[in-house]
Amino acid sequence: GDNARANRIHEALVKAVRLIEQTQNDEGGWRYNPVPYDADVSVTICQIMALRSARNAGIEVSSEVIDRAVEYVRMCQNADGGFKYQLGSGNSAWPRTAAGVASLYYAGIYEDDAIDKGIEYLTKNALPGKASASRSHYFYGQYYAVQAMYLAGDAHWALWWPAIRAELIAQQNDEGSWDDRSVGKPYGTAMALIVLQMPKRYLPIFQK
Repeated sequence: GDNARANRIHEALVKAVRLIEQTQNDEGGWRYNPVPYDADVSVTICQIMALRSARNAGIEVSSEVIDRAVEYVRMCQNADGGFKYQLGSGNSAWPRTAAGVASLYYAGIYEDDAIDKGIEYLTKNALPGKASASRSHYFYGQYYAVQAMYLAGDAHWALWWPAIRAELIAQQNDEGSWDDRSVGKPYGTAMALIVLQMPKRYLPIFQK
């Protein structure tokens, strides 16, 4: 029945959370394979969102794991406010900066210099409608940027939301899809729709 199904889902989620916790590397992040050898910002944001969702659903999550993840994300921020892909040398880029800022929010950090600097970097380098904004990883970047700006709220959201809404509507193809040059239309369309639903907050993770 429903109870048996709920128990199976709960058991599977607990196992998934424990796997994430056990595969965090020494730096505090995660990489593509479930082994604790390497880390990057792109995969780390996915694990932080998964852990936040699990905690919201009532599953116990190690606070130490979250604290170490926050420290890793902080170390990936450059002096210009943007985020590098991995620790060590690396240039800032706006898509991973959006992921970095979102990581801090979902880890429970809501007021912080790192967030302020990241938001400033995004506004300067990736505001929709600006010709200078790179198209590389565009949908990936806007997926995280719209979350970051929504959580930042107030003037940041008031500036970003009308701009990204107008840009995406203008980019929609006649048959209803969106193009992603690297991955294709299914991905571009899915990501565009997730961005456009942001004010509706259909997914619990997007709710404040």
